[in-house]
Amino acid sequence: MNTRGQAQLAIWSDIDPGQETDYLHWLTREHVLERVSVDGFLSGRVFRAEADGHRRFFITYELHDASVLAGPSYLARLNAPTPWSQRTMPILQNFARGGGPVVARAGLGCGAVALPLRLDLAAAGLLDAGAQQALVQRIAGLDAVAQVWLMQVDAAGTGVQTKEKSMRRSVEGTFDGVLVIEALHTAAAQAALDQLLHAELANAGVADRQVFSACFQLDRRLAGLV
Repeated sequence: MNTRGQAQLAIWSDIDPGQETDYLHWLTREHVLERVSVDGFLSGRVFRAEADGHRRFFITYELHDASVLAGPSYLARLNAPTPWSQRTMPILQNFARGGGPVVARAGLGCGAVALPLRLDLAAAGLLDAGAQQALVQRIAGLDAVAQVWLMQVDAAGTGVQTKEKSMRRSVEGTFDGVLVIEALHTAAAQAALDQLLHAELANAGVADRQVFSACFQLDRRLAGLV
C-alpha cells in the first residue's frame, strides 16, 4: 500500500534573532504537533537558515492530498489559533505560503539541507507532466542529492481567508510552483542550483535561493497519533 502523501504545504517566514527562542519553542512544543494532529496532515519538517540579520525558516507539511488545505479539520484549526499562536503570528516577516499536489517526485529519503525554490511554472517550462518528471529525475541523479519534489500551488485552497491569516502583518507572497531539492550537505544543494540556473531554470526568474538546514521533524507516528 502506498502511504506517501500526495500533496505538500510549504511556508517561509523570517523572525528577528531576539524572538527565536520563543518561536522555536512554539514550533517544537506546540505548533507542529497541532498541525500533524489535523486530519490529512502526515508529517511536518522545519528547516532553518541565517541571512541579513534574520533567522529564516522553511516549514513543509506532507499532506494526504490537496483537499486537506480547505478541509474542515484544518480550517477549524486556522480559525481557532491558540494564545501562543496569536502571540507568534504578528512577528512573522517575509511570509509566504502555498500548498497543493506534488506533481513530480524522485529520489529516496530526506536530506540534511533543503533548497526550496518558488517558481513560475510557465516561465520554467514546467507545465507538462513529462517535463516535470524529467527535471526531478535529473536533479535526483546529481551527487549527494537525496530527493526532489515539485509541487503546484492550489491557489483556491491556499487562499482561503482565516483568522490566523488575518493576524499576520506580513503580506503573503504569491507563486504557483515550488521545487524542493533535499541534499546531504549545502555544497551539493548549491551545485544543483548552479546547474539549474544555467540550464532548465535559466529563464525562470528564481529570486530566493536560500539553502536551509534541517532542525526538527515530527510525523503522526512519532506523535503517537497512529
